[in-house]
Amino acid sequence: MKPFHVIIPARYESSRLPGKPLLQIGNKPMVQHVVEAAWRSAALSVTVATDDQRIHDSVIDFGGSAIMTSNIHQSGSDRIAEACAKLELAEKECVVNVQGDEPQMPPEIINQVATLLFEHSKASIATLCTPITDESELLNPSIVKVVMAEAGNAMYFSRAPVPWKRSDGSSNLVQDAYKGAMRHLGIYAYSSGYIQSFTQKSPSPPEQTEQLEQLRALWYGDIIVCREAAVVPPAGIDDQGDLERVRANFTSR
Repeated sequence: MKPFHVIIPARYESSRLPGKPLLQIGNKPMVQHVVEAAWRSAALSVTVATDDQRIHDSVIDFGGSAIMTSNIHQSGSDRIAEACAKLELAEKECVVNVQGDEPQMPPEIINQVATLLFEHSKASIATLCTPITDESELLNPSIVKVVMAEAGNAMYFSRAPVPWKRSDGSSNLVQDAYKGAMRHLGIYAYSSGYIQSFTQKSPSPPEQTEQLEQLRALWYGDIIVCREAAVVPPAGIDDQGDLERVRANFTSR
């Protein structure tokens, strides 16, 4: 496949899990598990972009590559844009954004999203989704939903239960409304030039309402191509309960 780069944004501050990238899972910090997952993909390079010297030094200590970025960035996209500039990546080089709290990310997913971007020259961003499997997922605002057009391009992302499948004769949500709904996975592929230009655009009203950065791309008319993930990845780590679940999973292995 064509060459691509993985950049992993990792910040120290977290309201629910301070120092999250350095929390231990097994005998390794979380960020090391994420890097090693990316190493197992076909990526030409894997770089952690961080605002914290402790994270930077930890990555260097286990043999990874890391770059220091500003501590005033509002999002992972801003951090990746700065990293692309510092790494002097050419405008057309493909970059895959792997979240720093995804220690169980399947490498097949990383390869798939990069390939998806290469296959769709008119798309600015490639991303993935997976079927929602129960009503609680559909109703959970922490789980982002995506609605796609026939061609597979994203039409909208929301924290709300979309599409809203109404019951006959009323506007109530039917009990099996989750069937056919898609959960968006927070992994993206785009060119180095695109992400640097994207971060210069003003946040859009839908983005500010939903707190979903990908809505900025749709607001400005950019195409986001979306496909079902070839492998369903385990959920990432948002809070202490997630951390304990992942720790137990690694222990059971």
